[in-house]
Amino acid sequence: MAEPHDARQCDAAVSHAFSVLGKRWNGMIVDVLGQGELSFVGLRRAVAGISDAVLSDRLTELSDVGLVVRRVESGPPVAVTYALTDAGSRLVPILSQLGEWADGNLARR
Repeated sequence: MAEPHDARQCDAAVSHAFSVLGKRWNGMIVDVLGQGELSFVGLRRAVAGISDAVLSDRLTELSDVGLVVRRVESGPPVAVTYALTDAGSRLVPILSQLGEWADGNLARR
């Protein structure tokens, strides 16, 4: 007798979360900004290996979904910084737990 078809599906909220956080660099950007606001250059230095173009794209995306805010302070000189929104800040402990899980369960490359 054949087994019945298992129609499991990923939770829609989990799928939506990973559509944002599953992109390379996004989790790292949120993690770094969890330590405080930074300029674009500060972020580029803190997230080793990311290009300017990709960082710009990721910051725009994270801003569009409400996790990051871009702040412009009139100068001179004009200063632009990035910080987490309340929603972004609520991700920080989750990312910390994910990091702890990874340390205990994933082999380092």
